[in-house]
Amino acid sequence: MANICPDCGDTVPAEAVDRRDFLRGAAAMAGFAALPAAAQEAAKPDKAAEELIKELHAGLSEEQRKDVVLPFESDARLKIYNAPLGKKIGEAYTKPQRELVERIMKSIASDEKGWRLLSRGGTWDNSKAFENCGANIFGDPSKGKFTWVFSGHHLTIRCDGDTVEGPAFGGPLYYGHSPNGYSDNNLFNFQTYTALAVFDSLSAAQRKQAIVVGTPGEGAESIKFRAAGEAMPGIAGADLSAEQKGLVEKTMRDLLSPYRKADGDEVIKVIKDNGGFEKLHMAFYKEDAEKEVKQRSWHFWRLEGPGFVWNFRVLPHVHTFVNISSKA
Repeated sequence: MANICPDCGDTVPAEAVDRRDFLRGAAAMAGFAALPAAAQEAAKPDKAAEELIKELHAGLSEEQRKDVVLPFESDARLKIYNAPLGKKIGEAYTKPQRELVERIMKSIASDEKGWRLLSRGGTWDNSKAFENCGANIFGDPSKGKFTWVFSGHHLTIRCDGDTVEGPAFGGPLYYGHSPNGYSDNNLFNFQTYTALAVFDSLSAAQRKQAIVVGTPGEGAESIKFRAAGEAMPGIAGADLSAEQKGLVEKTMRDLLSPYRKADGDEVIKVIKDNGGFEKLHMAFYKEDAEKEVKQRSWHFWRLEGPGFVWNFRVLPHVHTFVNISSKA
């Protein structure tokens, strides 16, 4: 049975994944895990993403800059993309430059496992290849404010080198994967089950607070910050036990695990500066008020707090929209 994705228009089966793509990605993940520690250490990026972005920018021809460099003030800088922005990497860059763009992406990832998560096991989901994605620079990284944006199917990733005050990562993030969020074929399903472990720990009274009927929506509108004092859906972190708060933090760590530690630390700092985990709310969304709640009936779950929204759609396949800022 096929589902039509309301956000990206894809037609995907409930367990949608190309078997060859999945096996290739799974083999790569297993292969890295089997590497000795020294080999894994050698696979880490040799430079920070920010240095590599400056290097990429400096090596562009004038013609290339017309295609891949945009003004920092452009409205396109903070948009969410589900396809390459402008020319594809394979069209816009030379082979050495394509290798440099790949190094930038790998340096943004936490490690080789994080890289495999962001690349969806090396398949890039329906983009099918790294070269079919896009990579653009907003501003001039040699002079001041800039944001590097990597875009593709189910993917928008940013890096601003902390040149932009407020938003973590330089703006909203988006990632997804075509299998449903409960499927073993979905590389992000560990996030689903970490969140469900929080739900399993809730009492009956707490569950009444946590369950929300309906949908939080998708895309940029779904991750706008609420006005000060506006009620947030779900159960508040302040209403959780110390053990339950620990499970929420575990969920947070899993959400951040694909990204480098410095970015994860920045997000945790934003949360603490904005009131800590007690100010967060967690909601589990179901479509039908009359439908019995079972473990696999959730189609959305959401973490939200001051300056923080992480909106995770589990069904029919994974879409995750992220917005984090120290200036909510």
